[in-house]
Amino acid sequence: MTASSYHPDRIARNTSYLTLALAIQKVLSFAYFIYISRAVGHEELGKYLFALSVTTIFGIFIDIGLNSVLTREIAKDPEKTSTYLNTTFSLKLLTSLAAYGAVIVFINILGYPEVTKQLVYLSGLVMILDSFTLSFYAIFRGHQILKYESIGVIINKVVVIGVGVLGVLAHRGVKFLILAILFGSLFNVIYTLTLLLVKIRWRPAFFLNRAVLKTLLRIALPFAVASIFVTVFGYIDTVLLNIMGGARGDSYVGWYGTAYKLTYAFQFIPLAVAAAVFPAMSSYFVVSRGLLARTFERAIYYLTVISMPIALGVFAIADKLILRIWGKAFEASITPLRILIFSLIFLFASYPVGSLLNACNRQTRNTVNMGIAMVVNIILNVILIPHYTFLGTSIASLVAVFVLFASGFVVVRQIIDYDKKFLLKTLFKTLFSAGIMLVVLFLLKPSLSVMLLIPIGIAVYFAVLFIVRGFGQREYVRIYHSVMRKLK
Repeated sequence: MTASSYHPDRIARNTSYLTLALAIQKVLSFAYFIYISRAVGHEELGKYLFALSVTTIFGIFIDIGLNSVLTREIAKDPEKTSTYLNTTFSLKLLTSLAAYGAVIVFINILGYPEVTKQLVYLSGLVMILDSFTLSFYAIFRGHQILKYESIGVIINKVVVIGVGVLGVLAHRGVKFLILAILFGSLFNVIYTLTLLLVKIRWRPAFFLNRAVLKTLLRIALPFAVASIFVTVFGYIDTVLLNIMGGARGDSYVGWYGTAYKLTYAFQFIPLAVAAAVFPAMSSYFVVSRGLLARTFERAIYYLTVISMPIALGVFAIADKLILRIWGKAFEASITPLRILIFSLIFLFASYPVGSLLNACNRQTRNTVNMGIAMVVNIILNVILIPHYTFLGTSIASLVAVFVLFASGFVVVRQIIDYDKKFLLKTLFKTLFSAGIMLVVLFLLKPSLSVMLLIPIGIAVYFAVLFIVRGFGQREYVRIYHSVMRKLK
């Protein structure tokens, strides 16, 4: 494939494939999480989440940033596909053995029960298989062929859900749920490997070219550092909570993990917005700082309009939501959900901030900010968990997300002259509208079901927002035309 092959229609088609696939995956994943958490209970769920979190953290030392490098370098020179892939494949054979050995040592040093060790051992195999799958998908991304990944993502989730549901119905326990993921990962490796052999005509070989390896690792270093910060930031709280939680660590992780999953189920919204605005920001950084500022302002505006009612709405009906979906056994998840859901406001805003920094050659500062947030998260967890258990972890997560947003936002002023008055008016109007919605939900909550409260809350919020001119007719028309264009 040459540079001339990169046609805008193909890029749009590939983006549509993967966006749709990831959206379906998110829906299936969340529905499946609700099903298994209700089936196994909070303590077994805690073991399950802990095992996956441990191996996810150790998994970053298998990849060491190579997947992003593969995509970028193969996109530049497709003729070097075999050389790059064989070198990466050979290196990962070594790093995966080292990472798996580190996982075994880690879990045995901590003296966990045999059942937890077995879960981690199985999850470690998932860690290895998934790392190779991601490298194989990186090759197709480099060749600008995303349809195979889109298909694989959905089939993988179907396999995991199918096997997992069978395990639950057969009362096989939490170990079978990890096996379900292992089956899905095994399918992905076989699927992607077959495609590489047939479509790319790759011939696997143990090949460690010193010059190629040196080049790849040098380029991969910043990606590796960023990956470490992101992964540790996202999973270290679960690991620390389990380790420091003592005999009830599994239960604490189960309750906290449920609130965390529900909060981050909305993360696909800012991800989609960031994917849409990043190319525009990259272009405007070169041609027009004014357009760059307007793009940033509109991204913050739309995400604030969306995140504010979600945060305050979930805060209002958290008790009914948890009890309706998970039942009395997960009642302890209500308070952490009410804490965590406010991190959604800062999380949503962090995406356009991060996109702006990356588009304007401030990616190093973005990585440093993630590192700062990661350190804050670890320190607060160590301080708060002994006193407040999973509530402390929830507070630590909220503060860390705020630090991530704030540390990025202070740099924005150095790049663009954004309209402070517009952003403050947006914040005030959305907060006022969401506040009215909050009061209405609290008044109606005793007499109505959660299924009625959600649409009523949405209607009240947008009605008030329209009245205070926080979201006018122009925005409704713009969204309508955008949706209609995508449906055509």
